[in-house]
Amino acid sequence: MDTETVEKTPGWLDWHPAPSRPRLALPEGAVDAHCHVFGPGEVFPYAPERKYTPCDASADQLFALRDHLGLARNVIVQATCHGSDNRALLDALRRSAGRARGVATVRPGVSEAELRELHEAGVRGVRFNFVRRLVDVTPAEELRAVVERIAPLGWHVVLYFEAADLAELAEFFLSIPVPLVVDHLGRPDVSKDVDGPEFGAFLDFLRAREDIWCKVSCPERLSLTGPPALDGERDAYRDVVPFARRVVAEFPDRVLWGTDWPHPNLKGHMPDDGLLVDHLRHVAPAGEPLRRLLVDNPMRLYWPEEEGS
Repeated sequence: MDTETVEKTPGWLDWHPAPSRPRLALPEGAVDAHCHVFGPGEVFPYAPERKYTPCDASADQLFALRDHLGLARNVIVQATCHGSDNRALLDALRRSAGRARGVATVRPGVSEAELRELHEAGVRGVRFNFVRRLVDVTPAEELRAVVERIAPLGWHVVLYFEAADLAELAEFFLSIPVPLVVDHLGRPDVSKDVDGPEFGAFLDFLRAREDIWCKVSCPERLSLTGPPALDGERDAYRDVVPFARRVVAEFPDRVLWGTDWPHPNLKGHMPDDGLLVDHLRHVAPAGEPLRRLLVDNPMRLYWPEEEGS
């Protein structure tokens, strides 16, 4: 085979080899609602149009991390490096024994048979990526065509965008006639005031419809203060806390959380996934708020047939 297909992007940071065990007591049934699988490239080749080539990060490695962190389930989001070839995602879902759901990437021309296959495997949404450094943004008319195809299945749309682009994109987002899930707090600039106009506009966007959800994930991508300086310190990424806490407090029934493992395209450091779990104690109070974030909300969105069972 062509070895260039699986040669990592220079400077790529691999996932943490020995994440700590969280100190936070997680509610039973906690869900990692945003994570990925990459390859392995020799089995599931990366897309020719990709803008990066990652390290391999297999389903077995993801499920081992799930168990290590004390989580029960995963929502696996199709990675841009695989384009619309969802085979690695499908493989992971089928091997999860029902403990994973998926968010796929599909094109307008996807066949009904392909959609049925995705749904039966556990896919419940599609992702629209508007981060230009990661993808060539798809025209709105093509995205609308995708929505028409997935709406009858009861799927939702996951949105990934930069905060500065929301003003330009909001009208289109609000026209999408299925539930929306926003990745990573809408990627706010945490150097700005949480009460300022930019984050205020994002909160207004979440208020605009009752079916817009938000992931309070990826503090490691947003933080300017970074991880703790000492190995024993667990108070990482504190500058992100006011933003995540505000969303959890105002939208307790529409928030989700995920590790983002294996953390693609990070440049500064590779986070300890146990530390990311412990970060939640600053974001969602123990008890009902934490349970909603980690159990009730993701179960309602991704496993409604099991909710309350």
